[in-house]
Amino acid sequence: MNIPATPLVCALPDVQGGPDMRGIPIQRVGVRGVRHPFMIACASGHPQATVAQWEMTVALPAEEKGTHMSRFIALLETWRGEPMTPQGLCGLADALLGRLGAEASDVAAEFPYFMEKAAPASGVRSLMDYRVRWSARARRGEPARFSQSIQVPVTSLCPCSRAISDYGAHNQRSHILVRVAYEMPGASDLEGLIRRVEAQASCELWGLLKRADEKFVTERAYENPKFVEDLVRDVAVMLQRLPGVASYEIEAENFESIHNHSAYARVSDGRRHAFE
Repeated sequence: MNIPATPLVCALPDVQGGPDMRGIPIQRVGVRGVRHPFMIACASGHPQATVAQWEMTVALPAEEKGTHMSRFIALLETWRGEPMTPQGLCGLADALLGRLGAEASDVAAEFPYFMEKAAPASGVRSLMDYRVRWSARARRGEPARFSQSIQVPVTSLCPCSRAISDYGAHNQRSHILVRVAYEMPGASDLEGLIRRVEAQASCELWGLLKRADEKFVTERAYENPKFVEDLVRDVAVMLQRLPGVASYEIEAENFESIHNHSAYARVSDGRRHAFE
């Protein structure tokens, strides 16, 4: 019986590696919506496991036809299981420059982050979740830059409602979205920033509350009324005093309890290019 010889693997054409004649550079090309396990290095020393939605792109020169999409995932796989820090994310963006021969790269991971919190009166412990996005931007010959955004849910109570009512005041859940670019990746403190943002609201939120805690939350909010304008301004003042912050942008949305619409405000330091 004759067994056919195993054919030799021939070189396959690299269509993406070919030239392009249209003369149009692409500022960002790559992959997005990649769901991948993510380990976050925490201040406690115990990494937190979560799942992130990744976006990884590079700049493509006008003369190159395409980038190699598989290399993004291959590089991401090499980091699987390693606790990620802001410095590590910047290292991943720098590694993309070499892996794809690019002059610029951007990496972002969006994920839920959980903090254990003790209720204010009973002390019962529960988890609160926050939406976080880490971003790193690398340019050949320059240090990679790190920024993060966090969405912090809080309580706000209307100062006007309190002032004009004989009793009670309308309050609502609010979202404060904070984007911060840092002078150095090591200046970032995720949990510290969350706590500082919560402190600017009428009251913070907890996952689990007993009756004594509900009394505390209600009275705390009543004693500390905030307009949506107050939320963004107070967070801005806090960020201006925070060491290592290079740029910021803040949004607040109050999901009004007496209207079928939201109240909204945004403030920035005018250097929005840091987040583009």
